[in-house]
Amino acid sequence: MDAAEPDRRESTRARRPGRVRMSGADRREQLIEISRGLFAARGFDGTSVEEIAARAEVSKPVIYEHFGGKEGLYAVVVDREVRTLLDGIRGSLTSGHQRELIEQATLALLDYIEMHRDGFQILARDSSHGSARGSFATILSDVGSRVEDLLSAEFKKQKLDPRHAPIYAQMLVGMVAVTGQWWLDTQQPGKQEVAAHLVNLAWNGLRHLEAKPTIGRPAAS
Repeated sequence: MDAAEPDRRESTRARRPGRVRMSGADRREQLIEISRGLFAARGFDGTSVEEIAARAEVSKPVIYEHFGGKEGLYAVVVDREVRTLLDGIRGSLTSGHQRELIEQATLALLDYIEMHRDGFQILARDSSHGSARGSFATILSDVGSRVEDLLSAEFKKQKLDPRHAPIYAQMLVGMVAVTGQWWLDTQQPGKQEVAAHLVNLAWNGLRHLEAKPTIGRPAAS
């Protein structure tokens, strides 16, 4: 063998770009982001640990080391999306008339759908797998419980039985969520217009629909 051969091999290795070694925290975030896209596209059952590992260019044991398995990784993804959704709704509910608060909550949910498409796909499809926070229905029920207080105050003002407020709260949140799923696919009309029509139905009812609803319109007394 030529005595210079080892030097040439070493020189070749030195020129070859190597992968940057990630910190544990960076690797964890990478795995969450990659799996989030796969879970959104294929669901929990359609996504394998092998595929996640291949996309991340790591071995399967790395995923088990960070999350304990696919179920643990999925639970982290779902919990993060739930927190993002609920934080957005809570942050949107500033002071205002009950109609304004309904508008704010409606827009917050549509904002989440628009900005976190993959996350909404995961929550709406099968978020109960391995998640401590439960299914999308459970999440919506929690949001509905937060809307009850808004409706109860309005029911009392209109001399309606406030005991019925929970029913209407669940109907309102469910209506927005299902419409959001439809809008996610169609992306038409625009978000503001969809929100205006949702609030129009929720606030006015079918008998008193506004012909051209807009967000921010003063509520009728």
